[in-house]
Amino acid sequence: MDGWTPASLDRRELLGAAGALAAGGAVAGLTTGCSPDSAAAAAGAARPPGPVSVRPPDPRYASLVRGDNWRFVGKPDEIRMASSTEQVADAVSEAVRSGRRLAVRSGGHCFEGFTAEPGVRLLLDLSPMNTVGFDRDRDAFAVRPGATMGHVYRTLFTRWGVTVPGGGCPQVGAGGHFCGGGYGPLSRRYGSVVDHLYGVEVVVVDGDGTVRTVTATREADDPHRDLWWAHTGGGGGNFGIVTNYWLRAPAATGGDPTRLLPTAPARVLECVVGWAWDERMTEKAFTGLLRNFGLWHEHNSVAGTPQANLYAILQAAHRSAGSFRMIVQIDADLPGADDLVTGFVSAVTSGTGTEPVLDDRRTMPWLHPITWPGAGEAGDVITRRYKIKAAYLRRSFTDRQLATVHRHLTNSTGTPAGALELIGYGGQVNAVPPGATAVAQRDSVMKADFHTVWTDESDDAAGLAWVRDFYRDVYRDTGGVPVPGGINDGTYINYPDTDLADPVWNTSEVPWHTLYYKTGYLRLQRVKSRWDPLDVFHHALAIRGTSSASELPPDGVAGAPRTRSGRPPTRPEGGPWPPDPGVRHW
Repeated sequence: MDGWTPASLDRRELLGAAGALAAGGAVAGLTTGCSPDSAAAAAGAARPPGPVSVRPPDPRYASLVRGDNWRFVGKPDEIRMASSTEQVADAVSEAVRSGRRLAVRSGGHCFEGFTAEPGVRLLLDLSPMNTVGFDRDRDAFAVRPGATMGHVYRTLFTRWGVTVPGGGCPQVGAGGHFCGGGYGPLSRRYGSVVDHLYGVEVVVVDGDGTVRTVTATREADDPHRDLWWAHTGGGGGNFGIVTNYWLRAPAATGGDPTRLLPTAPARVLECVVGWAWDERMTEKAFTGLLRNFGLWHEHNSVAGTPQANLYAILQAAHRSAGSFRMIVQIDADLPGADDLVTGFVSAVTSGTGTEPVLDDRRTMPWLHPITWPGAGEAGDVITRRYKIKAAYLRRSFTDRQLATVHRHLTNSTGTPAGALELIGYGGQVNAVPPGATAVAQRDSVMKADFHTVWTDESDDAAGLAWVRDFYRDVYRDTGGVPVPGGINDGTYINYPDTDLADPVWNTSEVPWHTLYYKTGYLRLQRVKSRWDPLDVFHHALAIRGTSSASELPPDGVAGAPRTRSGRPPTRPEGGPWPPDPGVRHW
């Protein structure tokens, strides 16, 4: 788009994907479920219908077997649509008895192919379990993991005027988003979703193969509290199948639902700022914008300050896109909201020698942007092949990293769908101690995601090569991955990336689980050993129990899976690691 001018910049084009990839994400193909009878009754749900089983050559099979990322298509013997906790328990019991490997999904938005791995024989789809209600027995909101985030927001808002600080993509399922430590436009103000997680109901498998349902809460005297803790950022597909989430703010008291979660804004002020990739956008100007964005977040991410109410994403698209943009959001009714946005935009552009070609701001009802599905399914259907790699940042990128970003976003191999997104974080998220939940990164001020999207299978190799080289070069001083340190702080399990377990792409000698969980991984291993001793629930980046710790690569060694011989197994390009023969797999 060399002839790009301000007049050619379409607002819908700018807004179409403003938060879908950046604002929260989810491993929605992992841990999911339904609410118990009391919560279903509280939400007015009828008795759930029986499970639906779909097998080849049923005409529904091809549509149901795919998740959101069409790079991965499994071949399970059966797709089962479950509608209740009992149906989930029955499916798990059948899988254990028959030796069939089981995978679970809610919204299906997992960035990797965890539900499409070749060994999966039973795919349990919990999207029918989508009730959102209030459980008066626990004075907490009950959310079935099959509920999409858009449905969660709409129900909480229209019935009680409250919300949760979750992601901005309304089609993501709550199942994986919650347990992976979901975040979004309100997280700098209110924290992570898991900071509001009161309890979980989980279908687990004991060491003798017995399947049972366990309720675990954050209460200090709850004997199952470790299982609750593991679901506050430990990611899905590791410990069992969550069949209900209960939500209540950490300091909330009493039984009035309107006071038990954060009050939802009435209106949102949104500002879209756009820049052209033209002769004025020099390397100095471009890297200055990114540096300023990072520095502002370094200096303005203290919980409880007016600046912590502001949320921004800088979407730095490849030069071939012709332009790139920044989206800023804030509760429009907060004192000085418009001035905060103006000050932020001024700070980002200061000293860069370039001016935005678009600075469009408007106020809209809060519910509209968080439930709007984007550019529409017609466009999404043909662009569902993608690769996303991510990182936490404690500080702005170094000058060397910024120069690397510029080089990759202006090279000849990129496409208009390739981008780096810098996402505002910190604020109230960082007011919670690291060990209080399984979210270990509690002093980061930004997240970054590197991604590209394409249409045809024939472009897989080129798309993967571009984003992998981009990511590796940005982190080349730390072995190609964001090793926790002064600037980097690992990465986010809801943006899973199997490359981190591949010694070809991770040469840091820091294992993948340290990048995701840091020292909390040892505690997660103990929970895994207690609640899933048979390793029924696993995937390519699954937590390993301490009972099999001798077969894990030691900390300080690249985190690729190992066989009993100690040799790395052979992995097909882009595919999952094969099962470790030393661990029992169903």
